[in-house]
Amino acid sequence: MKVAVVQHDIVWEDKAANFARLAPMVEAAAATGARIVALTETFSTGFSMRTDVTAEPEGGPSSQFLVAQAAAHGVWVCGSCPEVATPGEPPFNTLVLAGPDGTVHRYRKVHRFGYGGEEGPFSAGDERVAVTIEGLRVGLYVCYDLRFADDWWEVATETDLYLCVANWPSPRRHHWRTLLAARAIENQAYVVGANRVGSGGGNDYSGDSAIVDPLGEVLASGAGTEALLVAEVDAARVAQVRADLPFLADR
Repeated sequence: MKVAVVQHDIVWEDKAANFARLAPMVEAAAATGARIVALTETFSTGFSMRTDVTAEPEGGPSSQFLVAQAAAHGVWVCGSCPEVATPGEPPFNTLVLAGPDGTVHRYRKVHRFGYGGEEGPFSAGDERVAVTIEGLRVGLYVCYDLRFADDWWEVATETDLYLCVANWPSPRRHHWRTLLAARAIENQAYVVGANRVGSGGGNDYSGDSAIVDPLGEVLASGAGTEALLVAEVDAARVAQVRADLPFLADR
């Protein structure tokens, strides 16, 4: 199947403006024949620590946008947003994956970015989430999760594609690009990284979104500006690579 990454800028803390900007981008991605369309982390607000302003209940405006886009275009659409699961508690940084039939899956970001002060405004999730989409086994991750290789390894044999959405700042862009390739190579699976561009909250973002194959080859990438990345992925390719190079069994 085809997968698409929408590498986009974000209007700071303005959900309505972001919905208006992103709707035609999702439409363009779906028009390529992509079955999965990935937006970025905190796609509707930017990575703001003002969760008193940005947070919404589960099924709030950001989730509704994803559900509506998935239904309108008959594709799977994902992006993360701050969602409150328990009133009075900090929101989770939740990756919402909406299917064309109205199905919704939620992954709550496990690893909070302490260096950036994420531990106060956000709660931490404690469960991995994997979804099978048209025969492709997809694991869901958010930004900082990319640094924790053991979490990815533990589900390698049940994963064909790792999907990671992010707001990864440009000063550490080399880390982002290197870790995307490393996670693909060591787990012999596709890795899709969707990162934003532009500026917000005092940070600059270079994008560097990428779709990486099970041997670490970059199938599509983009940096610096808004872009639409599309590539073919295939569960059979993952199985073949693992059969030809049976490295996972030697752990």
